Amino acid sequence: MILTIAAKELRALFASPLAWVVLAFLQVILGWILVTRLDAFITVQSQLMQMETPPGITEIVVAPIFGAAAVVLIMAVPLLSMRLIAEERRNQTMTFLVSAPLSMTQIVLGKFTGLFAFLLLSLVLILLMAASMYLGGRLDLGLLGTLSLGLALMTAAFAAVGVFFSALTAQPVVAATGTLATLLGLWLLNMSQANPDSPFLMLALIRRYESFTKGLLDTSDIVFLVLFTAVFLILSIRRLDADRLGA
Repeated sequence: MILTIAAKELRALFASPLAWVVLAFLQVILGWILVTRLDAFITVQSQLMQMETPPGITEIVVAPIFGAAAVVLIMAVPLLSMRLIAEERRNQTMTFLVSAPLSMTQIVLGKFTGLFAFLLLSLVLILLMAASMYLGGRLDLGLLGTLSLGLALMTAAFAAVGVFFSALTAQPVVAATGTLATLLGLWLLNMSQANPDSPFLMLALIRRYESFTKGLLDTSDIVFLVLFTAVFLILSIRRLDADRLGA
């Protein structure tokens, strides 16, 4: 049933003009960054040739695209996730969904999976951009792999937050606002703490993504992002369970 719900949500996203506008906007931004970074790479070619171990096209061109994608997704995910459950409430179809022979876990995971699958399209398109770099140079496949894993985990975390806020309200705009405020707060938390030993830095998403951009697989960062995603999905399930008990 999870896959059935996911397929339904995925079809709804593909049928939504807003989803296509968001995806197109994402690609325009990333395409512009690709062109500017490629131009910068060509400009410094003579300097790189004089270095003993120069950074390659993956570090100079591809890595910044992944970094920019993570930032743009902070603004894109709230728009794509806000209708998942909130619109069911607004259209008064949530009662039928809750009354169906489905567990709340299946409903939440189905909606999350559909959204996550759609968001992975952006990762696929970035990888196609990176593949085009083979025409002019060699790629660091190890770094490309860690960048892809990091962005996928970050995307899952963003989507889980979006599902949670959509489960809290019947107003999609309110859900989008809550998701955006939370993601921005967690992303900017790293800049607001002057003390590098502050416990609040453990929640800073930008800090968790840095190791992936350096080509490192930090187990603590992977575990944190997986648990972060799981916590928000569990909170969404509990919220819908409360609705069913109150129905």
